[in-house]
Amino acid sequence: MKVKRFACCLLVSVLLMSVSLISCGNSSKTKAENEIAQSGEEFKAFLDKFTSSATFQYTRIKFPLKTPITLLADDGETEKTFPFTKEKWPLLDSETMKEERISQEEGGIYVSKFTVNEPKHKVFEAGYEESEIDLRVEFELLSDGKWYVVDCYTGWYGYDLPVGELKQTIAHVKEENAAFKEIHP
Repeated sequence: MKVKRFACCLLVSVLLMSVSLISCGNSSKTKAENEIAQSGEEFKAFLDKFTSSATFQYTRIKFPLKTPITLLADDGETEKTFPFTKEKWPLLDSETMKEERISQEEGGIYVSKFTVNEPKHKVFEAGYEESEIDLRVEFELLSDGKWYVVDCYTGWYGYDLPVGELKQTIAHVKEENAAFKEIHP
């Protein structure tokens, strides 16, 4: 009789422990799901919308960007900086932001990928291997739970662009943006 009672108590203890462990596991799962929900919007959904809507894209960029545009002055020695503002922003489409590796016929390899892919910070870079990058876009998940572009380098405004050609380049970017807006308002 004592053995049966002991076995029964042991079985009840094991069952209670199992229920306790299962519920701890469920609360951990629930806690993880809550943390994801509290951390903000999902990056892929944000990026899909960002690259397919000019209106949305402009609302998710923190202008002026952290790093100004730096160009070599006409004297060839002095640097001039300009804030990277909305008027200079080249709208980014999904093709530009696609992760890929393309071997060119000429022998170069063009690589575009996220070089930083953290839960609240992501950096996308594109350019030819063994060369300077053509594009670098930095995204951050801010305290409002939304993703924003906070910094960018683009070949449109590369260091080798003469200051005298800045206005012309901005005009060309605006033309490209107008074409983007027609397709992706």
